[in-house]
Amino acid sequence: MPPGNAQQDTTRDQLTGPRPLAPFPCDVEAVFPELIGTARDVTLLYPRAGQPGPGESSIGGPLLWPTDEPWPMCAEPGHYKPLDPPVGPEPVAMVPVVQLYARDVPGLVFPAGADLLQILWCPLVHEDDQYAANPRLRWRNAALTAAGAMAGEPPRPHTADEDYLPRPCTVSPTPAVEYPNWDLPEGLGELLGQRFEAQKEEKGYDYFEVATTQQSKVGGYPGWTQQPDWPDCAGCGTRMEHLLSVTATEPGMGRWLPLDDWASSQDETVTPCWMAEADPAALDAFGHDMALGDLGGMYFFVCRGCPDTPYTHRYDC
Repeated sequence: MPPGNAQQDTTRDQLTGPRPLAPFPCDVEAVFPELIGTARDVTLLYPRAGQPGPGESSIGGPLLWPTDEPWPMCAEPGHYKPLDPPVGPEPVAMVPVVQLYARDVPGLVFPAGADLLQILWCPLVHEDDQYAANPRLRWRNAALTAAGAMAGEPPRPHTADEDYLPRPCTVSPTPAVEYPNWDLPEGLGELLGQRFEAQKEEKGYDYFEVATTQQSKVGGYPGWTQQPDWPDCAGCGTRMEHLLSVTATEPGMGRWLPLDDWASSQDETVTPCWMAEADPAALDAFGHDMALGDLGGMYFFVCRGCPDTPYTHRYDC
């Protein structure tokens, strides 16, 4: 039965579990043995426009928030909306960006006692070295939070850059394995470049299309669009671990397009996965609808060796 059959179309909007993916079209490490040891587990989120609740994992959905904790506000004097008048002194309410429950993302390591991750950010450009939204991250215990959860709607920002306002999306955390893109070991990209090109000419696909991802995800490699900028922990000096990426792009074609999003005219037993195209009717629901500069993203990092799991972020566009 082709991936885009009518029965699947009627249930696509309700899909929040792992999505079916095509396998690698080749054994990456057999073809490129230099990459042995570079594979990383990743959880691809596949945000789709929907109506998630505070008890669900989401991007841009409502957060499970404790009544006794004030909603975070940003009072940075330098934040602004490009080409608009100054924001003024009134603090700006932060907006929900990510909420992930441990039950939905088994590959995400939580600090002791926590099973809920939340990220919010101020939806304005900030005068810092990132020149983007300013995020905050929270680890919580879901049961304790639910016992005293806030009722009603949180404050909304009185002004915002639309590029940093995600539409509510359900997520479908999908375990996968990926290999490095920009994070190829030093010199290896240049060494393998001609072989990557030869593979594409011979097979019809290249390494970067089928083995690396540039979409919203947990773990794996950051979805860099520019040169990597890995942070070191301010406390201990070690390189921090990539926690998750929130990116402007979601696959609308190719090997990382879930099989149940394929156009009905295509069949996984006939169509090569790298030539897959999405059902046009499904494309409007893809992604959180944020531009994030252009095709860039926000990348979050943590240090698990220091108390309180310090975090930081990087942004590129």
